[in-house]
This record gives sequence, C-alpha cells and structure tokens, in this order.
Amino acid sequence: MEFALKKLGYAIRQAENGKVGLQSAHDIRGSGGEIAMVIVDVNMPEMDGITFVSEFRKDDRFTPILVLTTESEDGKIKEGKTAGATGWMIKPFKPNDLLSVVEKLIR
Repeated sequence: MEFALKKLGYAIRQAENGKVGLQSAHDIRGSGGEIAMVIVDVNMPEMDGITFVSEFRKDDRFTPILVLTTESEDGKIKEGKTAGATGWMIKPFKPNDLLSVVEKLIR
C-alpha cells in the first residue's frame, strides 16, 4: 500500500499504532502542515481504529479517513461511520482499488 501511494507521489507518514498516529497528526498540524487523508486499520495495538477515528475527529472534522480492515459486519461498519470514518475497505483488496478510492477521497 505504501509503495503504491508513494509511486503516485503521495507523501506518507506511517505510525505503528493509533496513539502514535494521533501524536503524529498533532505534530503535523502543529508545525503548519496539512493532512490530505488518513488510512487506518480497525485492529491496531494501543488504540483500535474506531477509537482513533473518534479521537482524530475531535480536532479535525474534514480530513477524509479510510478504514482498511478484515471486519465486514454491518455493526462494525456503522460504528466506524458513526465515529467519523469517510470510507471502509475490506481486506484483501487490489492496489488499484485502493488508489481509486484514495484519489476520490482526496479530491
């Protein structure tokens, strides 16, 4: 995923878990940077993706958030959307499918 996005010229900042991801987002915004999009997994250590989305939305209501996961239950998807997720992709998926969604959400 990272390789495919970098190949198209997107700058990527990776975080090993949700807590680090929130801190990274805070640091980017604090230094005057912009976040075009967030991609997050539901199952992460330290902080799950749904909690991450909820916490991220406290400071940023507009940046698109794409959730990637193996979770396909309607209840989990609804939980993600209620938390503020913009989109939801079920793994496995093809890189071109991801790139297509990213391009739609960033426009």
